[in-house]
Amino acid sequence: MLIGYIRPNEEDKECKNQIQLLSDLNCDQLFIEEHSSPKKRVVLKKMMGTLQQGDTIVVAKLFSFADSTRHLAELLNQISDKQAFLLSVEEGIDTRNSTGYSFQDCVNFLLRFQSDAISENTKKGLYEAKQKGIKAGRPRKPDENVTRAISMYQSQKYSLAQIKEETGISKTTLYRYLES
Repeated sequence: MLIGYIRPNEEDKECKNQIQLLSDLNCDQLFIEEHSSPKKRVVLKKMMGTLQQGDTIVVAKLFSFADSTRHLAELLNQISDKQAFLLSVEEGIDTRNSTGYSFQDCVNFLLRFQSDAISENTKKGLYEAKQKGIKAGRPRKPDENVTRAISMYQSQKYSLAQIKEETGISKTTLYRYLES
């Protein structure tokens, strides 16, 4: 039996892309997580509990399935213990295939997976910060220092080093304000 597992992520919050992909693969059953949080993965636990020998779990990509390399290893061990399989579409991983992968392929898959995990967590953190009204990036310089730096520059009496020393505004920042 083909069992699809879907979890929301920042690029597919409604899971539409994953649902379409797994539907195209004719999964017999779809398990859809309600949230992207690594905690309380009730649907994943339920799916793993119903897994039978010979079943294949199908995911769009490894990050949909696991939250970390350690979590992925734990899930793969559970699947192996039940003599079931995993198919990850994006990475092209199909454990039903007995030809296996080279060590280099495995390392590259893990690197991509880890990169996806970091990227997803970063996007989620930035999104949550934005919802709380927190701005990302370097804080802007106070306006009075910028105004003073521009006046000093336009008077042509001060060098860029002197302007920076007096106002704390770097040459790059000063030029950026002058352009706008």
